[in-house]
Amino acid sequence: MKESYQTSDLRNFAVVGHASAGKTMLCEAMLMCSGRIGRMGSIAAGTTASDYHASEQQHKISVQASLLNTEWLDKKFNIIDTPGYADFISEGIGALRVGDFALVVVNAAHGLGVGTDAVWDYANHYGLPKMIAVNALDKPNTDFDLIVEEARDHFGKNVFPMTLPLDAGPSFSRVLDVLRNEVVTYKPGGNGRYSEEPAQGGLADRVHELHRQLVEYVAESDDSLMEKFFDKGILGEEEVRAGLHKAVQKQVFVPLFAVSAERNVGVARMMDFIAKYGSAPTDRADVPARDAGGLPGIVSLTRPEPVVYVFKTMNEPGVGELSLFRVYSGSVHSAEELFNKNRQVNERLGQIYVLNGHDRVTVPALVAGDIGATVKLRETRTGDTLCSPRFTVELPKVEYPNPNIHVAVKLRAKGDEDKLAVGLATLQQEDPTFRYRVDDEVHQTIISGQGEIHLQVIIERLARRFGVSVEQEEPRVPYRETIRARAESRYRHKKQTGGAGQFAEVWMRIAPGPRDSGIVFTESLVGNDVDRVFVPSVEKGVRSVGNEGAYAGYRITDVKVDFYGGKMHPVDSKDIAFQVAGYHAFKESFMNASPCLLEPLYTVAITTPGDYVGAVLGDLSSRRGRILGVDSEGHFQVIRATVPYKQLYHYSTILRSLTSGRGRHSENFSHYEEVPIDQVAGIVAEAKARKDALAAEK
Repeated sequence: MKESYQTSDLRNFAVVGHASAGKTMLCEAMLMCSGRIGRMGSIAAGTTASDYHASEQQHKISVQASLLNTEWLDKKFNIIDTPGYADFISEGIGALRVGDFALVVVNAAHGLGVGTDAVWDYANHYGLPKMIAVNALDKPNTDFDLIVEEARDHFGKNVFPMTLPLDAGPSFSRVLDVLRNEVVTYKPGGNGRYSEEPAQGGLADRVHELHRQLVEYVAESDDSLMEKFFDKGILGEEEVRAGLHKAVQKQVFVPLFAVSAERNVGVARMMDFIAKYGSAPTDRADVPARDAGGLPGIVSLTRPEPVVYVFKTMNEPGVGELSLFRVYSGSVHSAEELFNKNRQVNERLGQIYVLNGHDRVTVPALVAGDIGATVKLRETRTGDTLCSPRFTVELPKVEYPNPNIHVAVKLRAKGDEDKLAVGLATLQQEDPTFRYRVDDEVHQTIISGQGEIHLQVIIERLARRFGVSVEQEEPRVPYRETIRARAESRYRHKKQTGGAGQFAEVWMRIAPGPRDSGIVFTESLVGNDVDRVFVPSVEKGVRSVGNEGAYAGYRITDVKVDFYGGKMHPVDSKDIAFQVAGYHAFKESFMNASPCLLEPLYTVAITTPGDYVGAVLGDLSSRRGRILGVDSEGHFQVIRATVPYKQLYHYSTILRSLTSGRGRHSENFSHYEEVPIDQVAGIVAEAKARKDALAAEK
């Protein structure tokens, strides 16, 4: 490969799709075709160029986006292989953020999945052209025409096959090239080599009809070509080829290719098309940004000052923290000092690399539009912009989905608290869809992510990188306590210990408050029975009960408290006495005010194929879910419901089981609501047992 390329000769694209579509093997086939690798690896053996991380080799799936590069027809391909599992959707979103088009891979044996629609929507969000690779056509019982129709149903009638399989199934080795009117026969062995011959007979007739449709698509993309097409009824071959690039950019048509990644059939012709007609950075020369004052602006590819967007950070064994970035203007050089607009600090670039999975090659510089990596940036994180101090801008960050699975973790060995805190904080910085918090309400460390496998990989990284071993447990539900009625109490605290005593008497009224109002404390004292200096002491006692609970050990909310009277002693009344009296007065009145429990409810949005709607609705009903509505989104149904938080533990795993892996969901906190009466006794008993167990440990 050359050391440097012109910006127009770069092809940056994300390889995306549903799980098990064959993305990694397709990338492997492209590297093999171009001679970048000498032998194709395999997923089972863990020998592919992109799946080199320990977690990927252990689970036999992609869990991180991997940057690959190769050369084809004098063009540099920056290929980003992305995971298909929804657990790692952030990797695909980040890759699409810096790509110039999306190569969407569909498994011919499985068809389109929810993940296919998800990445398509994200590509649309970033305004990216799309191409489709229908993979695994060497498998039995595949129906290429059915997949094409399904793609057209999902994504529009302008999905157009550029190659067709001639012998799909176990003997698949030939494709019909529509653009060149050729039958391409691939040699055995997976090296991507082929022979070609003109299409004859019925195949020629089929190509002729498809070629006519292609000409119409190309004509639609350009007004001058459209005029010629109307005048002549046809376009010349050179005019068609010249118009293809613009047609792809405008998505007048979506090219679709028939391939088998494992056999390396059809891949080379797809690469030809990408090199000749695929998007280059010059097709999106101006990108939105915010200037030094925070006002909207643009970054132009032709500006001399460098602007860099960091789309991924990760820790590499033997290297340390590696930051993957794309250059949006100017050029960047090793040892160059740039300004991090997000952190307001300067960063000096270390060595600059181009990556091919785990393999790194040092380069002195990267030009505008290129993608590379650098090491050991001190303050820079995923989503940050590095720029010249002379041209200060900030590129928009990726908006990642909220976590939809939550697990509590506890240390297996005491004394590792600091290591756990460092490990979780580091992993959260690297992975924007992973979050953790130390919840002082339920007294647990909660980790949250996009799925069960996602969290399992996080736990494995904790052990491997930070030497911290943890156990998983169900997160406790942050129930709340409140009241349904009014009550009052008069509590006297009197204590004599031989010296100065303690005395305080507190008169208190309580009443239900509005939802989410917390504890509202007021005083309506009259006269001089109680000095106002003790009001904060009484409030302190009340709030102490509010934090620890009176009914089942959960925080108290939505209560109005009025300290309206009491008595004091000129010598023995003091702060601690009124704290104690306020504590017990509130506790007594609370227990006399018809206490009850509140539980958190979450709004969930479940996207599933229509075939599974009944199963999902039935399961939601068993979880005390309340259906808000069912809407159509393309060929999928979106079920919206409120579900108690308690019932959402591992729900993403259950949903995948119910929908054969094709369903996904999002969840957001909605509100608190009273716990059904038949559930209360169990919750109270569980809380008491936990309290007794903690007391026994002490």
